[in-house]
Formats: sequence, C-alpha cells, structure tokens
Amino acid sequence: MRVLVVEDARALAEVVAEGLRDQGMAVDLAHDGLAAAARLDLNTYEVVVLDRDLPGIHGDALCRMITERDDRPMVLMLTAAAAPGDRVSGLTLGADDYLGKPFHFPELVLRVRSLARRRPSARARTLRAAGLELDPVRRSALRDGRSLDLSAKEFALLEALLRASPGFLSAEDLLEQVWDENADPFTNTVTVTIGRLRRKLGGPPVITTTPGVGYRIPDAPA
Repeated sequence: MRVLVVEDARALAEVVAEGLRDQGMAVDLAHDGLAAAARLDLNTYEVVVLDRDLPGIHGDALCRMITERDDRPMVLMLTAAAAPGDRVSGLTLGADDYLGKPFHFPELVLRVRSLARRRPSARARTLRAAGLELDPVRRSALRDGRSLDLSAKEFALLEALLRASPGFLSAEDLLEQVWDENADPFTNTVTVTIGRLRRKLGGPPVITTTPGVGYRIPDAPA
C-alpha cells in the first residue's frame, strides 16, 4: 500500500510516516499543498493523510482536487480542527474519513487500512494463490495452513505479488508499490527481500523469476 502524508508540521509528518512504514506501508511526504499536488500527478496512492491548514494550496482545495481525479485515492483528514462542525465540513469537501489531533496512532493505522479496503479499485480482503493465503487486515499470512512469520516489508512484498498474481511485477514495480520515492532504483533491496521471503515460504518455490520481466506467483507452484 502506498500512502501520501501531507502535513506542514515536519516533526509530526516524520513521526506519522515512520510509524506507517513500520506497518509495511510505502509512504511519501509533502509539506505543502503544491508539493502534494505534484506527487499526486507522479504517483498512484491508495490513501492520502491530509492536514487542512496547509501553505501553498489549502488542504480544503487540495481535497476537492483529489475528489475530481480518476481512480482517486481515499482521503483521511488529520487536523487540529476536530469540532463536530469541522468534521462535517471536511466530509462535505469529499474527505472519506476525519481524525482530529491529537490522535491515538493505532487508530490512525486502522483508519488508513480501512480506507484502502474501501477504495473502489480494492480487491477482495483475503488474497489466495498457490497455497498462500494473506489477509491484509488481520496481518496474517499462511502457506498450506502454516502460519508465516514475516517482517512488515516481507508481508507488503508478498501482498503486492499476490495482488498481481498470476501477472508479473518488475523490480521497479515492487519498489514503487512496497517502498517509496526515497528508495534507490539501483539498490538490490528487492532481490534481497525476495530472497528472505522465499526462504520463509519454504519449498516447493512459489515465487518465480523471469529475467528481464520480473517476479510472479503463478496460480499453482512451479
């Protein structure tokens, strides 16, 4: 899942971003409305965590812009304006959810995941292929009924591959979906993480590699 956090308070933005990354999400940051609009034109996001009082383009105007986009991300307004009237006005602008500051971080995570599930293009909650079952909500992964102990990044990588199955994802696709814009495109982090994930999945191997094409999980083990 890729998330854009738009927050002009840099310290808070970094805390939110790192917390979501610890949950296996790819997170980009923007500290004003103009930077956020530019990132929305460059990348595809499932969820935007949006402060209202932004420089450049106000959060209210940015929210309206987002709701007019094709295949738009879901919007969670995260703001100090938390009175009932503020919540109503934020939802009227097109926000999909509204959370006041200060907030409880586990609640933020649950709301982000819930919005990603509600996104019109989201797929079924439980992903299945080749004896694998993954539930992004419960953060559970099984192979042939055996529970898998995966790191946050390994879980996100497996989720991306299962969502694409039986199609291929290139290393560049995986960097975009599982990491974020700070990822080095020349790094071998995808290869290393794929290797760790394969070891944890065990045999027979279910992740196949086609040179020059990418990685995939076919409908049945190779």
